[in-house]
Amino acid sequence: MVEISRRGMMLVLSSPSGAGKTSISRRLLAEETGIVMSVSATTRPPRPGEADGRDYYFYDPATFRKMAANGEFLEYATVFDNSYGTPKKPVMDALERGLDVLFDVDWQGTRKLRENAREHLVSVFILPPSIEELERRLRGRGQDTDEVVAGRMARAMSEMSHYEEYDYIVVNADLDASVDNVKAILKAERLKKERQTGLLDFVQGMGILD
Repeated sequence: MVEISRRGMMLVLSSPSGAGKTSISRRLLAEETGIVMSVSATTRPPRPGEADGRDYYFYDPATFRKMAANGEFLEYATVFDNSYGTPKKPVMDALERGLDVLFDVDWQGTRKLRENAREHLVSVFILPPSIEELERRLRGRGQDTDEVVAGRMARAMSEMSHYEEYDYIVVNADLDASVDNVKAILKAERLKKERQTGLLDFVQGMGILD
């Protein structure tokens, strides 16, 4: 099999809660080679069992603010008094090594990634097959009150209104089919000539170009 060196991509999966993004991400990471999960930075303290550099990069607030001011994050936000962000250097190092980096971010994070690294970004939005099915999945967890489910549904409707900002849309009616669809997107994007950094040397070696 001929191997042509390539540059990796930033693959974003976004969806409302209950649409299946986490399940698809886990399958993708388990079944595909050459793809790694993006590791976020945070100012919150580590929880039991979490390791720095594996689960998160843990920074104190002053360090985080300094990194943000220096443009060292691809995207960042503050949620419930804690800050979260994606450090730029580890992602870019991975891309240069030909690894794809998987992101689990919402539409706001995707916008920021697009602003800062559009040439590397491939974005996929996961939709449920219907509003009724989405609500059934949320209720099926059996952990939330009707009020909480209603709040999640309202947020889901808001999130889904941004689907047009994404490169690809996958309707997750069947998990296996959805995983296959995301794999197909990954395969096609890997073959784009712009990402195949070794393509010129390959064709010159064949005598196609002088």
